[in-house]
This record gives sequence, structure tokens and C-alpha cells, in this order.
Amino acid sequence: MIKYESPGMHSTAVNESASSSQSQSRSASRLHWVVLLLLVGTSVLVRFRCLSCKTFWFDECFSVEVARIDWRNFLHLMWWREANMSLYYLILRAWLHLGQSPLFIRSLSALVSAASLPAIYWVAKLLYDRRVALIATALLAFNAYSARYAQEARSYALFTLLAALSSGLLISWLQQSNADLRSQSATSKWESLGRWAYLISSVLAVYAHFYALLLIAAHWIALSWVAPQHQPASVVIRRTWRIIAVAVLPLLVFVAKTGAGPIRWIQHPGIHDLAAFFEHLAGGTNAALPIIFFAACIAAILPLGRSVWSCAQNWDVWRTQFLLLWLLFPIVLTVLLSFARPVFLARYMIFCLPALLILVAAGLARLNGWLLAPALVAVVLLSLQGTAFVYSHDFDTERDASGAATHFILDHTEPGDAIVFHIAETRVPYEFFRTLRAGTSTASPHFTAQLGPEILFPHHGPGLDYRDFTGKPTPEFVHTAAQNHPRLWLMLMNNGPADKPDPTTQMLSQVLLEALPRVQSWHFPLVEIRLYSKE
Repeated sequence: MIKYESPGMHSTAVNESASSSQSQSRSASRLHWVVLLLLVGTSVLVRFRCLSCKTFWFDECFSVEVARIDWRNFLHLMWWREANMSLYYLILRAWLHLGQSPLFIRSLSALVSAASLPAIYWVAKLLYDRRVALIATALLAFNAYSARYAQEARSYALFTLLAALSSGLLISWLQQSNADLRSQSATSKWESLGRWAYLISSVLAVYAHFYALLLIAAHWIALSWVAPQHQPASVVIRRTWRIIAVAVLPLLVFVAKTGAGPIRWIQHPGIHDLAAFFEHLAGGTNAALPIIFFAACIAAILPLGRSVWSCAQNWDVWRTQFLLLWLLFPIVLTVLLSFARPVFLARYMIFCLPALLILVAAGLARLNGWLLAPALVAVVLLSLQGTAFVYSHDFDTERDASGAATHFILDHTEPGDAIVFHIAETRVPYEFFRTLRAGTSTASPHFTAQLGPEILFPHHGPGLDYRDFTGKPTPEFVHTAAQNHPRLWLMLMNNGPADKPDPTTQMLSQVLLEALPRVQSWHFPLVEIRLYSKE
């Protein structure tokens, strides 16, 4: 016997099925957002854990002292020597009004770094889907390279965040422009808003770090590969780039004026340096994590075949080209330029990290469910190993002991003592730790001037002056200072190997010994303290 169903019964079954499907979809969506929130919360814990375990070093002291000098000296210093990272200095200047302990100072970078997780999720979702976006977010949450610079009072965390926002806004704007073209509404207010958002984020990125210009150049190259039907949008973007060029003109003039002087200390990169950079960028302490990342990148690129090297005619090809350019163009260009003058420095390339992680996430997302879970567990465990390492070590720098050296001088100073710094910049960390020693990081210059030996060089007033950030003492000045003081301290930093010191160290040694023949020395990591006296 055939069983018949009324139309109403069939409609009820369909509605129940649709309702069940919607319920499952809502549950999956809620789970997705819960996982994302957990990742953001975990990233905060990762970045704030052991935030003050490592001592402040020269670069961090430099950031703080630049940020807290008075406005006249601050503006002079920005134009004269430190226009790069000026945005970070301004933000830090405001941040210091809330607190000035080393932990609180570093917490600014930690918070900014944690904010990069929603940013990378958004960029990855624009390029791919929520699955890839969630994987990329997880990779960033535990990435040791990100965690290392999230715990430093420098601009690198801010630079990374703004690079992600700039790239995401470009992609969003391009997608909106294409949608407007299809709907015959190219003057959409949202398209205009996206244009200005991209412009502002890009300008801010350049003022966070000058190397953001490499990112904008990568954007320009990527856009030149957009299919012909998208060219009307690219015309508007090119007009936007002209506005960006005008907005960053003061920084360009600064670079033209100062040349490569501020980065003359960068060394020529070798093959080993590049291999170590990729290992560190991946967040690993050995070859395992870089190998996984490299394999995942290949998995994301390989399905495109030769089309990845051709002019993009579809979205799948272009988004991969965009990520490759974001990741590789700045590195390749700076390495090539380094044959003429070294300009490649690993930490300056940190803004390439989001592109690497999104590309790796796209490759991992191609794995079947039963393979993806163990792969992610392996990556997270290896990343945590790297994160545990950076809590007590640095990937690509050796941290100086200027704090210990400063406290040693303050502990052994006698009335009538004076001090000369090997180069002017050496006074900067001394001033930071001396101010902390005074009992409060907001102590007045007149109060801190009474703490420790009399500062002879560099010295233009009771507190730091913009002229105190650069320069070297002359033989005539050192000779006069040695004649007028029975005991004179000398603080040297980064002055070359002991058997071949730099010319300034040689001059100081010769002139001081003539007037003060007795010398004692104490060695700290990257710092040497000498005490010259007549007895």
C-alpha cells in the first residue's frame, strides 16, 4: 500500500529541516567566535607573561628618553635625527602619563600586538574564508617572533598592526570598488570611506616605520596585476598613492637629508642571516617549524601552477600573488640594495609576518580534517617552544647590560667625581636607569642631576637636550676635563672588539691616561666601565 502525504505535512518537514540547518549553522558560528575570542585572550596572556623578565636595553631606553623630553627638544630631535618611528614616540609620550615603570612601558607594545590578531583574522577572511582566518589567527597568537617584539618598547608591534590594517583596507576597498562597478555605483560612499581609511592607515604605517614604504610599493606591484576589468578602481588608488606621497613628504625629506647615517651600523646580510631570519620569523628555535611553514606555503601555491607567475586573471591567483609580494618583495629588495649599502635588518621586516602566516594558514587549510588537527597541534607546540625561549633570550640581538653598569657607577661614586660617555648616545640608557634610581621615573632634571657623578659630556643642561643624543667628545675637551677632576668615570658601549677598539675609544684611552695614570675597568655585556684617577 502506498502512503500519501499531504502538502502541509511535506511543508512541515522542509521547515523542520531548514530550521535544524539554521540552528546548526548558528551553533557553528557561535563556536567559531568563541574560539576566536579564546585565541585573542590567549595571545594577551602570551604577550604579558614574563613581560619584565628581560632587562631594558639601549633601544628601549632610547624610546623612553625620546618620548619624555620636553616638546621643544622633542620636535628638534624628530627633525634632526629621529623622524623614523615618530608615531610610536608620540603614542608612547601619551602613554607615559599613565605610568612609567618598565613593565607598564612595555605593556603598550603588548596590547598593540594583541590587537594584531583581529586584524590578521580580518585580512585572512577577506582573502580566503573563516577557516583560513582562524588558522592564521592561531598561528599569530603563539608566534614567538611576534611575542618577542610585543615585549619591547619599540615600534615593531605597532608597525605590524598598521601593515595588516593597510593591506586589509586595500583589499576591502578593491572588493567594494568591484562590487560598485557591477552595480553601476562607482561613487559609493563606502568606497570613498574605504579609500580614506586605506590612505590614513598607510600614512600612519610609514610614520611608525619608514620601511612601510616597501609595503606600499608591494601594493602598487600587486595592483598592477589586477585584471583589466578592475582597472577603474586602480586609477583611484593611484591618486590615493599620490596623496600618501605628499603626506609622508616630511619623512622623505628627512631621509634625503640624513642619508644612511642612522642605519650605517647595519651589517651585510649573508645566506646564514637570511636562513636564520626565516627561522625566527616562523617563530622556531630549530628547523622543524620553518620546514612545516615552507611546506604549507608550497601547498598554498602549488595548485595555481604556472599562473602564479602570470598576470592575474582571477581572484585565487591574485590573492596569492598579493601575499607573496607582501612577504618577499621587501626582503628581496633590501637584500639586493645591501650589496651597495646594507639596509636589510631582520626586525625591520617584521611587517611581512602577517603575509607569511596567512599563506601558511591557506596551505594548512587544504589538509583534511583528520590531518589538520595534528598539524596544528604540532605547530602550536613548536611555537610555544619558541615563545618560552624568547622570554629569556633574544632572537637576533644581544641585550646590553647598561642598567647594571649604571647602578655600579651610582653605587661607587664619590664626591667630586665626573663622568664622560664614549659617544653621546651612551648617556641615554644611563639617564633612564639613573632616573629610576632616583625613586620615580618622573623626577625633575634638577633632582636627578644631583645623583651620581657630574656629567661632562654630553651636557647641555640639567636634563637631556636634543643635542645630547649624538656627537663624540674632542681630545681638547677630554684633556681639560681630566685636568680638572681627580676621578673621572668613562662609560663605553658598542665600541668594537677589545683588541681593535674604535678611534674614539683609542683617543679617550690615550688622553685620559696622560692626566690620570691610574685606571680600573669593569666589564658588562656590551658595556665597559673605567675609572681614571691620579692615585
